[in-house]
Amino acid sequence: MARLPDGDPAPADGSLPPEALAGLAGRPFGMYVHVPFCATRCGYCDFNTYVAGESGAAQSGYVDAVLRELALARETLTANGTDLPPAETVFFGGGTPTLLPPTELARLLDGVREHVGIAAGAEITTEANPESVDPASLHALREAGFTRLSLGMQSAVPSVLATLDRVHSPGRAVAAAKEARAAGFEQVSVDLIYGTPGETAADWETSLHAAIEAEPNHVSTYSLIVEPGTRMAAQVRRGELVVPGEDVIVDRFETADRVLSAAGLHWYETCSWAVDEDAYCRHNLGYWAGGNWWGAGPGAHSHVGGVRWWNVLHPRAWSEKLAAGGSPAAAREIPDAEEVRLEQVMLGLRLRSGVALDVLTRDGRRAAQRHVDGGLLEPGAHAGGQAVLTLRGRLLADPVTIDLAE
Repeated sequence: MARLPDGDPAPADGSLPPEALAGLAGRPFGMYVHVPFCATRCGYCDFNTYVAGESGAAQSGYVDAVLRELALARETLTANGTDLPPAETVFFGGGTPTLLPPTELARLLDGVREHVGIAAGAEITTEANPESVDPASLHALREAGFTRLSLGMQSAVPSVLATLDRVHSPGRAVAAAKEARAAGFEQVSVDLIYGTPGETAADWETSLHAAIEAEPNHVSTYSLIVEPGTRMAAQVRRGELVVPGEDVIVDRFETADRVLSAAGLHWYETCSWAVDEDAYCRHNLGYWAGGNWWGAGPGAHSHVGGVRWWNVLHPRAWSEKLAAGGSPAAAREIPDAEEVRLEQVMLGLRLRSGVALDVLTRDGRRAAQRHVDGGLLEPGAHAGGQAVLTLRGRLLADPVTIDLAE
């Protein structure tokens, strides 16, 4: 299940060093709002989520608690007269944010406008499960200001959905995507999972083609990871499910790239494809580019001016800290220059834009040359520009990253 990293104690009031606040200027700023509630718990999921009412994780009062954290964000980020740039992206994640009524999600978005501000032309996303939205709710969300819908489709095959404990019907995600278009959403994204125990190559192609039928302008695909402590991990341990081998995972990834590319979606991040740059997830790009963001909600992570912190996990503990007038932060860290550089390499390699060779050490540049010769990096790295992974390199991204980070 979800675990927080180790870190240094966070100030009780959440205050940030002056130099961190100075780092707000001139960099994109985003807001993340975590809604941890789900109607049911999927057997593979180890996110910080709760079935409504479980272990004291009640939906009632949740929106008011988030609004208190948004007020804290403004107070913290404008200390010492600091100018707070309006959010260029807002992302509601979960959990299933659309378990909250559209009126409550609209109230949260209004809270972001009031306490932080939202830039003109901002990307405003909510995640949703296909069964958690309908034409009326989608119209209400669009009227509230949401511009992008990210649908957790996962699969279009009944047996795979059953193994994943997904409750929507195979065709519901396609219908929901088309309903979102009809409601006026500018961007529609669908998420798929491959490598589910029992999934065949034909099943995976069926899901990919169903996703394309939904006419999204963005698709993300994720290899299923069986996380310790989940129900699926117990099923694997008992021999009820068999995890596919690495050769199967490679085949699924290559199939995804082939099918999505043929449909006019092109990769811009290791597991994400889009029809053009306008369809890129700008919020995620902010993470990958080392931008600033505030994460509100239990377990949410934040980064401002080189300082990272994360909130306590449980909704009740998080809410109680805010009600007492303090910060819900559990801990924080300030990475040193070398840690930041290594993260630049790791995150830069995820992207089609790549990582600048001048970020690498001499050993890292030599490694880049080796990987160009070995077909894992695009030949452009020869010219002293960017190190960009090839398709095969994307499959071997971890060892390439380790070599370039030398």
